[in-house]
Amino acid sequence: MSDNKKIAQDIIDAVGGKDNIDSVAHCATRLRIMVHEEEVIDQEKVENTDKVKGAFFNSGQYQIILGTGTVNQIYEEVNKLGITGATKGEQKEKAAQQGNGFQRAIRTFGDVFVPIIPVLVATGLFMGLRGLVTQPEILAWFGMTPADISDNFLLFTEILTDTAFVFLPALVAWSTFRVFGGSPIIGLVLGLMLVSPSLPNAWDVAVEMEPIYFFGFIPVVGYQGAVLPAFIAGILGAKLERWIRKRVPEALDLILTPFLTLLVMIFAAMFIVGPIFHTVEEWILQATLFVLNLPFGLAGFVLGGLNQIIVVTGVHHIFNLLEIQLLERLGNNPYNGIITASIAAQGGAALAVGMKTKSKKMKALALPSSLSAFLGITEPAIFGVNLRFVTPFIMGLIGGAIGGFLASIMGVAGTGMSITVIPGMLLYLNGQIIQYLLVNIVAIASAFALTWMFGYSDKKLKENETA
Repeated sequence: MSDNKKIAQDIIDAVGGKDNIDSVAHCATRLRIMVHEEEVIDQEKVENTDKVKGAFFNSGQYQIILGTGTVNQIYEEVNKLGITGATKGEQKEKAAQQGNGFQRAIRTFGDVFVPIIPVLVATGLFMGLRGLVTQPEILAWFGMTPADISDNFLLFTEILTDTAFVFLPALVAWSTFRVFGGSPIIGLVLGLMLVSPSLPNAWDVAVEMEPIYFFGFIPVVGYQGAVLPAFIAGILGAKLERWIRKRVPEALDLILTPFLTLLVMIFAAMFIVGPIFHTVEEWILQATLFVLNLPFGLAGFVLGGLNQIIVVTGVHHIFNLLEIQLLERLGNNPYNGIITASIAAQGGAALAVGMKTKSKKMKALALPSSLSAFLGITEPAIFGVNLRFVTPFIMGLIGGAIGGFLASIMGVAGTGMSITVIPGMLLYLNGQIIQYLLVNIVAIASAFALTWMFGYSDKKLKENETA
């Protein structure tokens, strides 16, 4: 029996056998298992299985942290052993009724925005690369100045960096329809209507152009870069489509359902949803900017210290909206500069545990987990190491607060979102790479030193094993 096959079998046995497993899926780092009875799971046996870096319940699923690459291999072996696979979407439907209303709302919010993030990550990288190649110092290496950059080259870079934000409402409406059971293509067209070139461009209206006034008092503009109007319109549109589809004759469904859905929703989006929620979105942005602009680095200290607690609760996806708004409005993302410190610090705490322990198993768990955190994924470090002993997690929070404070007072802001620490360097090629590296080094060093001195000893490991 291969190692991975044995690990798969051990996991199945530890969670109560095949009879206790409803379905299994996986994401980038975790095996996600829907079980019938939580009580029969042998948590200790799961965590002591080779290659397992931690396990916990979240969003109605038993999630086993295995790490990038490994999780794909173990998932294949689990399937070969006769466990029925399921897509994450199918599992989410089963988990949708679990947790309180707030948890379900946040989970749904994440389901909408997570699929959009890869495009925004790519856009952020394009912004960072454009910032790099247009720096006078870089151009000087080739005997050039900013005046030597052709207009056509700048136009090409604008296509790369602006397209996702120009059509952001279309992406949001598409994903919202998908999550709420509507036809994604109808959502896509509805979102495109919100940024139709026939409407005054939102960015032009903000500077000099007048909006179109319907009925003499309702201002109507394009919603380039807007998120909330498209999100709310997507929810209402998906529900309306399902309501119509149940009531029209099947022979007319192809014609009437999309026609009526788009007709009703474009009126609602333009005259009611858009004006109201665009204002709400502006309030959220101004509140976010107020917090980020608190004096003496206070925002960085608080957000950097609390971010990983929010990650543990599983409600961190709500900040996707804030990051998208910051990028759309400011062209940069100061929140990324702060949270990268909190992520790096948890890696630093796990690294200290791995370096200090004499246990070969703990070293084999902590050191790869710290590397995973330095690549931007903290779950293995948090659930597999730091939270297991509690104090390293707290020291990581302190390190994150110190690094976040430094990021805040230095004004570190990335050109994108969702990648941090080592990969996140690509978002700071616009002249801030030194400051970014300093923030990460300080966060890692602080958490490492505090964990080494006060956060961990092998005595805690023995106490943990006998508890």
